[in-house]
Amino acid sequence: MIEVMGFLTPFIVYLCITLLHFFLPGRWVVGYVDNPNTGQKLRYRLNGRLVLLASIGLWYTLGYLGWVSWGWLYEVRWSSLAGACVIGLVYSLASVLPYPSTGRSFPVDFFLGRPENPQFRDGHIDAKMWLYLIGAVMLALNVLSFAAHHHLTYGNESSAGIFVSAALIIYFILDYLTFEKVHLYTYDIFAERVGFKLGWGCLTFYPYFYAIALWSTVDLPNPEQPVWWPYLSVGLFFMGWCLARGANMQKFYFKIQPDKSFLGITPETVTDGERTLLVNGFWGLSRHINYLGEILMASGIALAVGYPGAIWPWLYPLYYVVLLFPRERDDDRRCAAKYGPLWQEYTSRVKHRIIPYIY
Repeated sequence: MIEVMGFLTPFIVYLCITLLHFFLPGRWVVGYVDNPNTGQKLRYRLNGRLVLLASIGLWYTLGYLGWVSWGWLYEVRWSSLAGACVIGLVYSLASVLPYPSTGRSFPVDFFLGRPENPQFRDGHIDAKMWLYLIGAVMLALNVLSFAAHHHLTYGNESSAGIFVSAALIIYFILDYLTFEKVHLYTYDIFAERVGFKLGWGCLTFYPYFYAIALWSTVDLPNPEQPVWWPYLSVGLFFMGWCLARGANMQKFYFKIQPDKSFLGITPETVTDGERTLLVNGFWGLSRHINYLGEILMASGIALAVGYPGAIWPWLYPLYYVVLLFPRERDDDRRCAAKYGPLWQEYTSRVKHRIIPYIY
């Protein structure tokens, strides 16, 4: 019976998140992507932070009342993952089959997707932002449940590193949902389509795999790392956060107010008279300094749990390396085709791809 309930858990949680997203107050924001039907910029209704806080409040209340254990999502993690896999697969098929082919083979269309920026209910739900919201909130609930399981198991002998790692992931999620509108200007929104990669990725991979550092260590005893260990982990994480958040915010302000300085950085650019590219500040360090930030944040989360010799926590930052390095190459090809000689001038100014002075 517990396996059946565990399998159904993501169905219930995802429905609750969707209802909260639809009915809770939200703000309308104009994005970066054009609506192909009107030529106007797409509008998005955003309330991710409120949905996150409401979902955590419900999780806490259910545990406090004794209706659902705070550690429930850890107890049913495998059957819950199976349910999420089914949801992700069904959603991916439903996102691809009704839409016309892009001219590629069906397996490629299924994986990469066909629709570019689908919206529903008069724009109240944007498919991409909904997917990211579902993944982020479910990840937060998994992380809280895993940490609660550790505390319920070990009590006063609990590992501080588990709670530090959990806190860093929650901060990562809260930060993302606080700055939702900034991410309307990122690669995922304007360059990717909705299919298996995005659908299954957000509904299954994101909320479960991103918790792998905790998943693989919450049943282990306190590793008794030195007192400076959490500070090292937190420092590494926030070094990455400064790079990722700083780069994304600088690009965001440049897109909406090209002449405005950011953190005292006056924009320097290269232009061909029609298009303009930013070449200083964070974006003068490397072409994708934000990718380095993401990798460092993931490394801080993996390091925090206190088992540096275990392979499983390190799969999280390794995933970012495997994802982002090829993405940078793909983005470079796309930009070279789009900007032509301007891109050559840009790359002569910003020579390094991701890691300053190294790569």
